[in-house]
Amino acid sequence: MDIFSKIAAGEIPSYKCAESDQFYAFLDINPLVKGHTLVIPRREVDYVFDMDDEEIGAYMQFAKKVAVAIKRAFPCVKVGMAVLGLEVPHAHIHLVPMQSEKDMLFSNPKLKLSEEEFKEISSRILKEFESL
Repeated sequence: MDIFSKIAAGEIPSYKCAESDQFYAFLDINPLVKGHTLVIPRREVDYVFDMDDEEIGAYMQFAKKVAVAIKRAFPCVKVGMAVLGLEVPHAHIHLVPMQSEKDMLFSNPKLKLSEEEFKEISSRILKEFESL
């Protein structure tokens, strides 16, 4: 079981933003900006494009709902999406609230947030997600 599967299963703590039977969303612990969220399938799959068409469609619909919740919780111009996936062998989408494209530069310094800040951010996103 990889680290993201353990997070989705609750074996490793995370700051939950949204979940369904198939997918799980949680805050990136090294965020580019407040609200930077990871969206993963619960099923272990290394590469997004290894998912079948039905699953990837459902994944994108779930990610869209999470992005809407992020934008409501953290007003921004758009929520950017990046699929990188080299650092953890489990498919994942980065959703990043953007005021400008510079907010999506993964070479930017990462925010250092307290546990209280992470809890407040995830709570805001989860509340918006559940209201959709």
